[in-house]
Amino acid sequence: MPSRQRLYLIGILLLSVASLSLTMWWGNEPLLGLDLQGGVSVRLTAVGEADEEMLDQAVEVIRARVDGLGVAEPEISRTATGVMVSLPGVDDQTRALELVGTTAELRFRPVCETLPAVGAQAPVLAQGDPGDAPASCWPLLAGEVIPATGANGLTTHEDDHAADFVVLTDELMPGETITRRLVLGPTILTGDGLSDADANFVDFTWQVSLTMKKGASGIDAFNAIAAECFAGTAYCPVQSGYGNGQVALVLDGQVITAPQIRATSFQRDAILISGSFDKQSAEDAALALRYGALPIELVAENTQLVSATIGEDALKAGIIAGLVGLAAVALFIVAYYRILGLVALASLAISGSLLWAIIAHLGTQSGLALTLAGVTGIIVAIGVSVDSNVVYFEHLKEDIRDGRTARSSVDRAFKIAFSTIIKANTASLIGAGLLWWLTVGAVRGFALYLGLATILDLVATKFFMGPMIDLLARSSWFKHHPLRFGLPADGAVKTIGEAK
Repeated sequence: MPSRQRLYLIGILLLSVASLSLTMWWGNEPLLGLDLQGGVSVRLTAVGEADEEMLDQAVEVIRARVDGLGVAEPEISRTATGVMVSLPGVDDQTRALELVGTTAELRFRPVCETLPAVGAQAPVLAQGDPGDAPASCWPLLAGEVIPATGANGLTTHEDDHAADFVVLTDELMPGETITRRLVLGPTILTGDGLSDADANFVDFTWQVSLTMKKGASGIDAFNAIAAECFAGTAYCPVQSGYGNGQVALVLDGQVITAPQIRATSFQRDAILISGSFDKQSAEDAALALRYGALPIELVAENTQLVSATIGEDALKAGIIAGLVGLAAVALFIVAYYRILGLVALASLAISGSLLWAIIAHLGTQSGLALTLAGVTGIIVAIGVSVDSNVVYFEHLKEDIRDGRTARSSVDRAFKIAFSTIIKANTASLIGAGLLWWLTVGAVRGFALYLGLATILDLVATKFFMGPMIDLLARSSWFKHHPLRFGLPADGAVKTIGEAK
């Protein structure tokens, strides 16, 4: 047996054993999708008219809330009149529904203190009940009030009440980390006081302009806090490195911007927020403020608690069907190909163990869910794998019938058969790739697992089945008892010059 073949065989056996051992050691398990483990699905409908931009903004806000819940593989999509949300594996379904269905509200809060991220050698505010705090930073600065915070040093969504002191951070893009935490006072004005917001290019810089409504709940309330922030009083103290106090504009628990107030009063349509905005960030901030000012009210319709029973029933039926089908195929292939059939089953076990390890790892580390569509893709790939084995074995039998020795037949048949197997599997991979690219949802899951299982079948055929049969072909048992391997005896016996 060539050293390279021996290396292939030993390598894939070690890889298979190691992947299974590490999967069990790390406790990785496949993450089941909504149809298999249950969860909650709700259709939220907008009250009143809502255009596409408003619904897109609502989708992003809900997605941020769901990410905060730690839900893997949520399905959040826009519908014609609202948003569809499906959350697999949510333990507290009532809490999840309350979070995704709460209307976003824009809040204006004074910045009382600025802290770095937790773990950056800074004092961490302890958790506690803020109680009834007045609209001033003084109780916080005096230590009489301590905002409630979570493990990351920020106030959780459940504790983010308009009348409380809170600790929030800036709006983060995916991959960004917390660099500062802003301790904010009670809300002094909500989005109801904002009439409009837009991005403008003023004095060669991008700025966000605000237009407030008239009256006590609009420009008057804004100017009241503006006077305090400009003077840097206890209602809006001046932070280190700044010349004036700041007002944070907060939407759904994230600070969109926290500008300094540089005047004691403003005209309601002449408020400019400057900063390090580029065109995109200025437009994004204006969009968030506009829709914070005009929040979409969403009501839940057709809330569906998908119990695990529905998924379990389907899963049990699928497992039973799969096991029965696999057993029937195993009996056929062993009865027809004998020991070669056992090698084929071992090859299937190798590719299956690698697939299990990959699915468990991706489910644990990346939140990739296994759905019924994915299970279907795997079952289809098993059928393709059995076809590959039949192609190889039939090539081997034909070569022996043509009078070649068993040894030379093994070498020649595997090269020809593997080339055929690659071409056949390439067709499956092209189909899976197109489905992955052009579709969404369950069909995409089917394509992913079909493609993954097909690739692993090629790996097992190349690195296990070929070298394993090559090893068996070098044994005297293979030469003297070809029938036990499901091979014809005539060609092999004549070629090696032995009596029948």
